[in-house]
Amino acid sequence: MIPVRTEDGSFTLDSPALGEHYHSLFGAVTESRHVYIEQGLRSTEKSKLDILEVGLGTGLNALLTWMECGPTGPQVDYLALEPYPLPQRLRMAADHISSINAPGKEKGFKAMMSLPDSEWLELQDGFRFRWERQEVQQLEMKEAFDLVYFDAFAPAIQPAMWTLDVFRRIHRAMRPGAILVTYCAKGDVRRAMIQAGLMAERVQGPPGKHRMLKALRPE
Repeated sequence: MIPVRTEDGSFTLDSPALGEHYHSLFGAVTESRHVYIEQGLRSTEKSKLDILEVGLGTGLNALLTWMECGPTGPQVDYLALEPYPLPQRLRMAADHISSINAPGKEKGFKAMMSLPDSEWLELQDGFRFRWERQEVQQLEMKEAFDLVYFDAFAPAIQPAMWTLDVFRRIHRAMRPGAILVTYCAKGDVRRAMIQAGLMAERVQGPPGKHRMLKALRPE
């Protein structure tokens, strides 16, 4: 696994075994902010919300979400599913703290990314974090989340993550009115979301990617 600098100056990781990067080479932080913060978190109207992330990876989406919390931001309970965690040295090699200029978050971020399975960690600004080493294919929760970050590797790399069964499980776990966002815009993924009961549409993607998917569980 090799750290690679992306076009916005932030780092991602290159996995030679998968032939894939963890984030866009057009900008790791730029992509995450656009897909998960702009199209996801900031499009909700809730002051308190429960977030599910499928695919924690390097922890960038969780860190950016924490940055949004505080006196004028939402209070968040954040559950990440990641059955195959990266070693700490690789997560730190991505150097997200420096990329987003958040030195005050370094201690909390390290604690978050080394948290034991299923334990809640209460951080500053109304952000609570829990990490399950569980596959999304075993998700059994019902109407528990207001927002879903779906950040698995691409369907060509991890096809089992993008199935109708997975999106049915996600649909059950979402509250009515909840939102799902993902960088992926493939037609078969959108159709699987719709078949699972979600209202899915293509919206403007981050730099270097024309479209992404945003889905809603109807009220």
